[in-house]
Amino acid sequence: MNIVCLDMEGVLVPEIWIAFAEESGIPELRKTTRDEPDYDKLMHYRLDILEQHGLGLKEIQETIGKIDPLPGAKEFLDELRTITQVVIISDTFTQFAKPLMAKLNWPTLFCNELEVALDGKITGYKMRCQQSKLTTVKALQSCGFETIASGDSHNDLGMIKASKAGFLFKSTDKIKAENPDIPAFDEFDELLDAIKKAL
Repeated sequence: MNIVCLDMEGVLVPEIWIAFAEESGIPELRKTTRDEPDYDKLMHYRLDILEQHGLGLKEIQETIGKIDPLPGAKEFLDELRTITQVVIISDTFTQFAKPLMAKLNWPTLFCNELEVALDGKITGYKMRCQQSKLTTVKALQSCGFETIASGDSHNDLGMIKASKAGFLFKSTDKIKAENPDIPAFDEFDELLDAIKKAL
């Protein structure tokens, strides 16, 4: 039995933090896991900036409400889900993802939770598990699934390399150059064809 494991941001939807950086006019918030492999360090950096500017969950959710999936993402996901099981494994948070999942026809999503104070201030976050993408892929494999994985960032490499087939999608030139053994695609039809061949 196969299951396809996909990253969310940068693969199916635009990067939430980049969109919020542009909306808020705070360029420092453009930094993502493409730039900083240490997720804990990245999140503390983001939370510090939010606090400095007095911004909370409400402001980020207002930006997320304006974000649409990448062109072709919903159609890609809809077709993929007719031929195999699919799970989105993301380091985002349930409080961010819900409006985007609605626009993608409610695929299965494994992600994390924000800790939010009554006044809407984001005080911290709770990771579902350590190395969530790699850990989840290994858990699925222990249940009898063969995994096929795709993502765009440093934090996707573990699940891609641990899977029977793995692909970079819409990644950076630097990550592609550092991982020449991983097939890389930029179009949804190319990725769909590669997944079909791997099934």
